Amino acid sequence: MKFFVDTADVAAISELNDLGMVDGVTTNPSIIAKSGRDILEVTKEICDLVEGPVSAEVVATEADAMIAEGRKLAKIADNIAVKVPLTWDGLKACKVLSGEGNMVNVTLCFSANQALLAAKAGATFISPFIGRLDDINLDGLELIEDIRTIYDNYGFDTQILAASIRSANHMSECAKIGADVCTAPPNVIKAMANHVLTDKGLAAFLEDAKKANIKIV
Repeated sequence: MKFFVDTADVAAISELNDLGMVDGVTTNPSIIAKSGRDILEVTKEICDLVEGPVSAEVVATEADAMIAEGRKLAKIADNIAVKVPLTWDGLKACKVLSGEGNMVNVTLCFSANQALLAAKAGATFISPFIGRLDDINLDGLELIEDIRTIYDNYGFDTQILAASIRSANHMSECAKIGADVCTAPPNVIKAMANHVLTDKGLAAFLEDAKKANIKIV
């Protein structure tokens, strides 16, 4: 499973990228606003840093305007994935932009039917939002399972990009289901390394090493 980092924090991306933990990056207007930087400037910097797809989202809501914005974003770098919302106008924009050879990430997916439409429109990625479904007492992981089944049934090339990841458990469950990609904040990716028994075992090893006066250098 590929790891995308859901942030515009260049320092955080760089740290994970140096460890081989970054296969791509996702951003959205909220993330860009939090960074306090110009969208074109920070997106270009991220694209120069990582080799994989970098999702940059349009802010228009009407198809023709989305297409115009998407074309401008795509000029930033060859690894831009234009991000459009899963609305009827977004699907129209997806069809045009993907037909022009651009990667397109269709976001804000909350149903299997929406994912099916996105695949038919030529989406490179579909972004189902797990955490936001969990927030309203629906099973976000079940949606990932449903989309995986549908895409496998018909051989769609659209990659499942699990989004709105809230925990390390979401990451492992998506991997077991067979999501192609998970995009998560840096803190969630780092939390995957944590386990109480690892901490307990390390503490015991260090205490024994101290008692035995074990030194390597």
